[in-house]
Amino acid sequence: MSHVIYVLNGPNLNLLGTRQPEVYGYETLADVESMMVDKAQELGLTIEFFQSNHEGAIVDKIHEAREKAAGIIINPAAYTHTSVAILDALNAFDAPVVEVHLSNVHKRESFRHHSYVSLRADGVIAGLGTRGYVAALDYLAHRLG
Repeated sequence: MSHVIYVLNGPNLNLLGTRQPEVYGYETLADVESMMVDKAQELGLTIEFFQSNHEGAIVDKIHEAREKAAGIIINPAAYTHTSVAILDALNAFDAPVVEVHLSNVHKRESFRHHSYVSLRADGVIAGLGTRGYVAALDYLAHRLG
């Protein structure tokens, strides 16, 4: 039986590929999901892919992951900088968490330099574009053995 990895995506990532492509790139979220499913299969993992523009829906998925997932990859998007609720939910999750950002948040506006999620994350990947998701999956596969 393969390990299940939840890949959770926050607000506006449904617009990936069309929203500020000079910052976030031209690949769509469907492209990311396809890339992740392929890589997971290669690594003997299973992906549960999810995106929501609603904070509570993301919290609900983290709660669900407590019973079903061996790890979480999360791109909380704008909730990175605001959501104590997502942090609290992640703190109740007892497996590895990797935070991913498409852009290098440290080269952007100062409000993007603070992450509540980083307080829980085992690792943070920023600035690698969609390849950051694959790097996170590689890390989790290695960590899970």
